[in-house]
Order: sequence, then structure tokens, then C-alpha cells
Amino acid sequence: MKYVALLRGIGPSNPNMHGSKLKAVLEDLGFKNVQPVISSGNVVFESSSTDIPKMEDQIQTAWPEKLGFNSMTVVRSQEQLQTLVDIDPYKGAGHSRNSYLLVTFFKKPPASSLPNFYTDKGVNALCSIIDTTASKTPDFMVKLEKRFTKDITSRTWLTIHRILTKMLNT
Repeated sequence: MKYVALLRGIGPSNPNMHGSKLKAVLEDLGFKNVQPVISSGNVVFESSSTDIPKMEDQIQTAWPEKLGFNSMTVVRSQEQLQTLVDIDPYKGAGHSRNSYLLVTFFKKPPASSLPNFYTDKGVNALCSIIDTTASKTPDFMVKLEKRFTKDITSRTWLTIHRILTKMLNT
């Protein structure tokens, strides 16, 4: 099966966070067909395992051991990302300078229900449209972290599509 590891807090300016190093760690862990997507901590890979929490723990534990940094890691399958895209949570809304389409993945669903939170097939993602004329993305992320802890990571809707395209074409 194909998966993506979504790393939290990856900065391409840190040499140990480059895609090639992230790729090498996942290959050392035994994952196959490992390919970074964009330079913001997205790594597509294949595994015969279907135990996502176990893969998350294995990968997350490897970062400080192999590369010297900590990064909370969320793993999602190609099927889970496709489910989210098929739902079309933004109903055709566009990403622009004034509106930012953001998907926040949770390791576990929150205790209380949220509007625009999708749990189908374990997706566990909150889909938000941020009006950038009223607030900034970092402000929104701080609010999410305060409410739900740091066991979350966000990607733009455009990045989700890029990841899924990479999965479909490899």
C-alpha cells in the first residue's frame, strides 16, 4: 500500500530536514519506493503494513535517532487522501491571496465533534478556509494547537493534491 508521512515543523533550511535525508531514513526503516514531495516534510512510501499508528511511532522515533530532530509525524494512506479529495470539502472554493484552503490532520479525532471534520476511513482531518484578510495562517495554527495539542499537522489543499498525484504516478 502507498502512504505519506506528514512531518510537523520541517524547515528546508535545516540540512538534516532535506528530502534526501528524510528519504534515507524511511528506506533504512525498510519502506519501499520512498519519495519526498515538495520540501515541507511530505514523504510518500510503500509498505505491506496496514498498522498506521505503528508506522507513525516507528518513523517518529527515527527522526531524533537518525537526524537529530523531533517531528510529530502523521501517516495517511493513498485511500484516505483519495477519500478526502472525493468528498470535496471545499466544494470548488479556490485557494487565493484572500482565502487559504487548509487541511489539518489529527493523529486521533478530537473528543468533541467539529464542523468540517472528516473521519471517513480514518482520515481524521479538519478542513478550514482561512480568510487571510482577517487573520493569518500562523494565528490559526496557534489556536488549533491550544485547543487540540501539537499532535496535528496542516497542509494546503494544493499540497494534498500534489501528494496524491505523486502517489498515483509512482
